[in-house]
Amino acid sequence: MAEDNTNIKLQILEPRATEKSYLEQTNRIYVFPVKRTMGKQEIARMVEKEFNVTVTDVRTMIRKGKKTKFSKGKHAYPGITHRQDKKFAYVRLKKGDYIRVFDEQEEDNKTSAKEAKAEKKAKADKNAGKEKK
Repeated sequence: MAEDNTNIKLQILEPRATEKSYLEQTNRIYVFPVKRTMGKQEIARMVEKEFNVTVTDVRTMIRKGKKTKFSKGKHAYPGITHRQDKKFAYVRLKKGDYIRVFDEQEEDNKTSAKEAKAEKKAKADKNAGKEKK
């Protein structure tokens, strides 16, 4: 069990920020890419520890790697290989708990938009002062 705790500290969880995962968030489900060797209980412990939330359900999915063509030179050894398989965890949280994925980015955009408007207004005021003289 002590080894599991050390692995938890080495992992960094970051929810996926895609349209599909955004729609799932309305149902309190968050999508995380995880290592293929991780189990559901380990994933639940990691999410609870990382984001201070209560996990009620974990579902996992392994996405098979796509086929890719390769060759070693112009005409030598053409063939097909596969990309690595990826594992995703769909984690459902207790009612009332949430993880900020998109909120932080929107707040940053709002502040930068306000700053841009203030700069435009200052330039307009400066130009208006020059025209009067």
